[in-house]
Amino acid sequence: MKIFYIRFRTMLIVLTVLAIILAIIVLLSFNLSKKTKDSFNNDDVYYKGNTDEKVIAFACNVDWGNEYIPSMIDIFGENGIKITFFVTGKWAEKNPEMLKMMYDSGHEIGNHGYFHRDYNTLNYEDNRKEIHKADQIISETLGIKSLYFAPPSGAFNNETIKAANDLGYKLIMWSIDTIDWRKDSTRDKIISRVVGKHHNSAIVLMHPKEETLKALPVIIQNLTNEGYKIGSISDIIK
Repeated sequence: MKIFYIRFRTMLIVLTVLAIILAIIVLLSFNLSKKTKDSFNNDDVYYKGNTDEKVIAFACNVDWGNEYIPSMIDIFGENGIKITFFVTGKWAEKNPEMLKMMYDSGHEIGNHGYFHRDYNTLNYEDNRKEIHKADQIISETLGIKSLYFAPPSGAFNNETIKAANDLGYKLIMWSIDTIDWRKDSTRDKIISRVVGKHHNSAIVLMHPKEETLKALPVIIQNLTNEGYKIGSISDIIK
């Protein structure tokens, strides 16, 4: 009877410990899930728009490529298209006239941070500093407040989201990537990465590159034929 009691007590202790461990695991999983939901699946981070209309936004990230930007603006102008150019503060600082050309042509100007760096490696203060510095340059040059922030290389963390949000920005990613920055990205490859993958409220990421210039007329014609309107980030986020 004594042996049975000891075994029963031991089993009870083991079960109690297991129950505590299970409860801790469940609690941690819930908190992690909640943290992920709060940070990455909310109204401050967009991989696509929130409208169910046949509208697609073009997002062009700019930190270089000055030689191609005027031609891009011409192509968009010929087709009655206004997109969103996300510019780095460093680029805007060096190219105020080209930034004004974008804006005066009716395009939306977004914030791409000051330096083109990996924001997912930065703490809150450094994220805020980078975004705020670019914000100030854009504001001083154009007299406007940008609404959207696109982290370079799509690299961000919780602190990036919080810093952007505290500065009044929504964080913009993409749902269709031209990957036009790669050396092997030809006109036809860029076209294939967009055509056939379109969907309502899509965000198409691109950069000012020579092959992108060659691909744009075909992409625009294809999307137009499919009944899509091409516009800016503000056209797909309501």
